[in-house]
Amino acid sequence: MASPTSSLWPIHYKPLPDELLSCWLVRLAHGHGLKVQTFCNLIYGNQRQVWNRDIDRLAPPWLLDKLSNRTGTHPDVTLNTTLRAYEGLLYRKFRLSGMLQWMLALKLYHRKHEGHGLQFCPACLTEDQIPYFRKRWRVAFNTVCTRHGTMLLDRCPACGVAVAVHRIDIARLDVLETTPVSYCHACAFDLRDAPNVVAISYDRQASELLLDASRALDATVSNSNWDFGQFAVMHQLCRLMTSRYKHVRLREFVLSQIGFQDISLTKGHISFEMRPTMERHHLAQLAAWLLSDIDLRLEAAWRARAVRYNVLMKDFIDPPSWYSSIVEKFSNWRDQS
Repeated sequence: MASPTSSLWPIHYKPLPDELLSCWLVRLAHGHGLKVQTFCNLIYGNQRQVWNRDIDRLAPPWLLDKLSNRTGTHPDVTLNTTLRAYEGLLYRKFRLSGMLQWMLALKLYHRKHEGHGLQFCPACLTEDQIPYFRKRWRVAFNTVCTRHGTMLLDRCPACGVAVAVHRIDIARLDVLETTPVSYCHACAFDLRDAPNVVAISYDRQASELLLDASRALDATVSNSNWDFGQFAVMHQLCRLMTSRYKHVRLREFVLSQIGFQDISLTKGHISFEMRPTMERHHLAQLAAWLLSDIDLRLEAAWRARAVRYNVLMKDFIDPPSWYSSIVEKFSNWRDQS
């Protein structure tokens, strides 16, 4: 290991394209021949706990500063490995607690992931010279790999546990030398061997819209038409798809229009960000169908009494003006007939 006075660590990997902070930190630890917990204790001290939080979301400045200084990585690049990179695009303002719009939840409990908040594409991991986990795999509406057109998975297909890359070396020492981060920490199944599931498309235009939204997460894409307002409206529509109000039948209306059957959804008051991949894929496609021609299709849903004017704006903080203008046309219930 580097001495406290040296500038760079002996192993100072840079983040791979779109790599998550947690994955980068694990690769650095294993590159030094150390377990993740041992590495972090040596670098940050026993008093500063690293893995008792979602560090991709809640990485403190002392953690990021040390990584930047000891790997020779620009601070902006280091910060971009965290979910803070999506501030102003997928959610308006970062906050330390509570749900963040579109950010999948890990549900940490004693450093264990009880939520399936990290997805992966088996084909991407297979093609990687060095397998690693992407930041965009933490985004809830992103359920299909833009490169391979296959479904992202949110759990080990062999044992069903959530992906927790920082726990891969807990039980075994040999993983430091022989095992890439693509292995399941619980059963040692290689996630690269997971099945590549072809994504089911309900509507070509809606599917293309969602792929464009996923491509907008790529920092190298400069001509995206997606902005915070569009992402916020899509989130509102996804939320309404599972509304528990008896007079809201928006999901049923869209399904009847596109000719697809509903799927079984997890019971209870569950946010979109807490749902399994297949449920999110299902709901996002229904919302995208509306968004593809929102003026006409939302009016049709309103006229069919599948949704009321007040519900379309309910709990929607600071909606974009174009959405407000569309919804305002539905304010007079007498026009429904």
